[in-house]
Amino acid sequence: MMLRLIAFFALTLFAAPAFAQQAVNITAALFTLDETSNTAVFTGNVVVVHPTVTVWATKVEATYGAGGTTDLKTFDATGDVRLKTDDQEATGEHAVFTPGDQLLRLTGNVVVINAGGTVNADELVVNLETNVSTFTSGQSGRVTGTFSSQ
Repeated sequence: MMLRLIAFFALTLFAAPAFAQQAVNITAALFTLDETSNTAVFTGNVVVVHPTVTVWATKVEATYGAGGTTDLKTFDATGDVRLKTDDQEATGEHAVFTPGDQLLRLTGNVVVINAGGTVNADELVVNLETNVSTFTSGQSGRVTGTFSSQ
């Protein structure tokens, strides 16, 4: 349940057509659109603001298909990535969302905080289709968590 909201908001931000009418504001130091490779790259203190989630990163690269920018293939955020909703916040070094397989992967010193507690790991994979969130830890040790009873 802890990550269900972030997963839902990531999905609505990057893939759900029902929310296509909602404004998404993106600011960055530089924006490059390459129609040959179907990529949109934002660099330099990137902030993506959607009505339900805000994403911060050093760089955000989106690849899209033949349908144009509404045909999202991947959303890739790197460098001090932060996802924040009204209820929780997740941070890491790299986040990738792929609508085709409905996976949101956050890696590199992952920390997820909400009213229920905090989880720390090397990697978090959220399967939006099955609503399964998996925290893993590599060489750095173990997944850790601190939870508060309510």
